[in-house]
Amino acid sequence: MDPVDSAEIPPIEALQSVFSLHETRRDGERILYYGESLVPEQMLVREVWPSFRQAGYEIQVATTPAGREDIIVARPVTNGTDGIPWKNLGLFFATVLSTMIVGALAWYHVPGSEILSNPATVLQAWPFTAAVLGVLTTHELGHYALSRYHGVDVSLPYLIPFIVPFGTLGAIIQMRGQIPDRKALFDIGVAGPLAGLAATIVVTAVGLSLPPMTVPESMVRGSGQVIIFNNPPLLNLIAAILGEQTSYPDPTTTAHPVIIGGWVGMFFTVLNLLPVGQLDGGHIIRAMLGEAQERLVAFVPIALFGLAAYLHYGLGYSFNESVGIWAFWGFLSIFIAYRGPADPIDDAPIGPARIAVGLLTFVLGALCFLLVPIEVMTV
Repeated sequence: MDPVDSAEIPPIEALQSVFSLHETRRDGERILYYGESLVPEQMLVREVWPSFRQAGYEIQVATTPAGREDIIVARPVTNGTDGIPWKNLGLFFATVLSTMIVGALAWYHVPGSEILSNPATVLQAWPFTAAVLGVLTTHELGHYALSRYHGVDVSLPYLIPFIVPFGTLGAIIQMRGQIPDRKALFDIGVAGPLAGLAATIVVTAVGLSLPPMTVPESMVRGSGQVIIFNNPPLLNLIAAILGEQTSYPDPTTTAHPVIIGGWVGMFFTVLNLLPVGQLDGGHIIRAMLGEAQERLVAFVPIALFGLAAYLHYGLGYSFNESVGIWAFWGFLSIFIAYRGPADPIDDAPIGPARIAVGLLTFVLGALCFLLVPIEVMTV
């Protein structure tokens, strides 16, 4: 590491009242300030962050290995992508392929032998792929757009390919920058669910308006276990408004697979709005309640385990039905809660307008909730 000319770095005047500066050095693009903090870490960051951010830097506080000095680490703020995002593109095309294959096999009932002999037959499932990935990508782009609006460094969405039942595990973005205040945290957190729900409603309406699919008679005559995806209240509400059916008395007739894109959007909205850790619900609650949200987070795993226990011991559902879903998310919420939510620099309240939007978002999320989203039936 090299010494730094004070004319080349952010103004050190911002440090004078809260940090006793001993030495300044450069490590690549980072600038390291060695010294002793005169105030608690959160107060230090809150006091010096505005000046450093104005100069184009974000900061973190650390200590030397021996613990004898504090270090303020300043790195340049980056916004957007640097070059072609090959990883994002690779995952996108892999997820398009996985959802098309799964869609063709599971939802369009194309025989596997036919796909092997003519791979182009998977293109029949492009509406399913467009519906599922359209909903998931719109959700993440909502986060991305508001992150860029508030000047927070964030990655493009990463789509995650998978196998049945949907061909994907969803999508994520990586938030790399610091959150300036609770208003920005709220806006970023709430933008994903609201954008995703808007896309979900459109996809559901389109799916309901499309003609139903015909199931091969060989599948209807066969016996075995069938996975049933129950309708969330919001899906039934949209169907009622449009006067469309979601099920048919003829077992060889089923709703168009595009509706599954709406189902996926509603299900993932429920999971994302769990008010814990780095999930959207955790960000929203942290922005609405401040540090008081920690008291609410403790009840989330308990509630999820309670749902699983009630379904299994009270209603007799098996683990491979919805019992496993809520039990898995109970354990996952413990891990997510341990990591905690994003902490904004400025912890000032967000105001009644955003509180109202947050409450509305959770109400819309409740319309997507099902106690038993998935069950297994023997036919």
